[in-house]
Amino acid sequence: MSAPNSSPLHWKAVSAPLPTTLRGRYVTLEPLQAERHTAALWEAVRGQDELWTWLADGPFSTESELREAIALKQAATAAVFLAVVPAATGKAAGYASYMRIEPAHGVIEVGNILLSSGLQRTTAATEAMYLMARHAFDNLGYRRYEWKCNAQNQPSRRAALRLGFTFEGIFRQHMVIKDLNRDTAWFSMLDHEWPARKAAFEAWLDPANFDEAGNQRRSLAEIAETRR
Repeated sequence: MSAPNSSPLHWKAVSAPLPTTLRGRYVTLEPLQAERHTAALWEAVRGQDELWTWLADGPFSTESELREAIALKQAATAAVFLAVVPAATGKAAGYASYMRIEPAHGVIEVGNILLSSGLQRTTAATEAMYLMARHAFDNLGYRRYEWKCNAQNQPSRRAALRLGFTFEGIFRQHMVIKDLNRDTAWFSMLDHEWPARKAAFEAWLDPANFDEAGNQRRSLAEIAETRR
């Protein structure tokens, strides 16, 4: 009997993601640009210093400081940043990135996620995460999609589980962020799991799943459970 995972994969490296536009029903993701998005992002996040608690940069005291930080993200070569633009407003209200990209192994992470308070816990925010996962799996052909966060960041950990990621464990003393120790919680979603996750996302995002007030009829977790 052969050992587990010993069969050849006949794997071929995939392409690294490029800045791209991903359009959904409730949100559009577009390449993050300092000139195009800073003003709207500043309006969306100003005075909300708590949004930066778990991020490596920020908070920023002026729009100019935020613009400089976005310009650096726009120019980054190790990550691809996308602005999150809800259809309801047409204005950027957050951003997210593809990062720690390993095309040779088919591994990619979604991270550096900033969602304004007005964007959090919205249909647009969930659809943004769906669009990024779909692009990674369906368009680019990645095998493994990762989510990592500070182990103390309970909202992020709950979000990962809600979105269909599997918890894999804690990397202790993994990083030093803002001169503080970070133990990192690791989550993943695999290519063979994606079809069921995709179907759950699409069923949840269907307009029929929401009443006239915009309240969900079934939660994403309830729908996902029926597709296991």
